[in-house]
Amino acid sequence: MQNYKHEFIEFLESAGVLKFGDFTAKSGRRIPYFINAGEIKTGGRIRKLGEFYAKAYFEKLGDKRAVLYGPAYKGIPIAVSAASALSENGLDVPFFFNRKEEKDHGEGGVFVGYKPTAGEEIVIVEDVITAGTAIRESMAILSSLEGAKVAAAFVMVDRCEKGRGERSAMAEVGEEFGFPVYSVVNLHIGASTFIIVIQLHQTMIYRAKFTDNIRNILFIRQCNMCIVLLPRSVLIE
Repeated sequence: MQNYKHEFIEFLESAGVLKFGDFTAKSGRRIPYFINAGEIKTGGRIRKLGEFYAKAYFEKLGDKRAVLYGPAYKGIPIAVSAASALSENGLDVPFFFNRKEEKDHGEGGVFVGYKPTAGEEIVIVEDVITAGTAIRESMAILSSLEGAKVAAAFVMVDRCEKGRGERSAMAEVGEEFGFPVYSVVNLHIGASTFIIVIQLHQTMIYRAKFTDNIRNILFIRQCNMCIVLLPRSVLIE
């Protein structure tokens, strides 16, 4: 597993974005963690978040020059910080975002920032994906840009939520629109999973079996220790 994924989990937990407990997801599924991107609310944290998005971008897309699109509202600071981080690493890309309501005075329109032209590729940057609704809404908004093509989408965390059918929302959205949806990291509870124990900057990896009753899983966070569940696909390339 790439080192930045370890660091990203630590960052989310320390920033209060990743919380452990007993929660109910939008889908109604019981989950032992909750992601609240609204906790990213300082300059230092949004800068750091952009760095993680940039690392994921380079990993998946290399030095492809695309236009970043941040859907209002949470996607806006992500697009700005990710574009800045990419620029600091030698890839200067433009970005833009939308207004919730179209402006009918001044410059007008629904978009703010760079205006993609025909043939340019767009990369959507969002916080999380649940049922895929937000990305579908983004595609409807972006359809007004003649000739522009969405090449990929990046989200902070894939919570492995089911979509409209039996497959994951990420898989459904990717197939529906014909572009890949990537996440900086995945969080998934399954029958066979790994536990990462991060303690005093040392990482130990254990493998364990769990029952389907997630309430039987004990999360411990004390003495600089946190236990995070991740799928094998994240841990091993």
